[in-house]
Amino acid sequence: MSGINKVILVGRLGKDPEIRYTPAGAAVANFTIATSEEWKDKSTGEKQEKTEWHRIVAWRRLGEICGEYLHKGSQVYIEGKIQTRAWDDRDGNKRYTTEIIAQNMQMLGAVNRVERAKSADNRLQVEEPAPIPEDDIPF
Repeated sequence: MSGINKVILVGRLGKDPEIRYTPAGAAVANFTIATSEEWKDKSTGEKQEKTEWHRIVAWRRLGEICGEYLHKGSQVYIEGKIQTRAWDDRDGNKRYTTEIIAQNMQMLGAVNRVERAKSADNRLQVEEPAPIPEDDIPF
């Protein structure tokens, strides 16, 4: 059985996405989102909070949409996979980073009406579902 690499996050952007383009013209958006969890300390009764920061990478059209509609503080739903990259820095040291490669994104919270009008559906899926042939419809 093969493994599953799936991540679902709901959080807020720490800063505006950075958009760049590959030499082949593919857009790539990089941004971070914060997720927080809260709990009550059993011994002190005080509220505790931990925030985790996640690096998000969105490619092609999804990257362009993230760059156009997401801003610092935006609340988003991200669905994707975890990927670790390695490279050598200027001093020859091996460096690693772990990122979430976004496959789906949904804007949450208050979204400007103009932005909603621009995007009839504010949820973008990288892979479109296959069309159902009309002769397969049960009615």
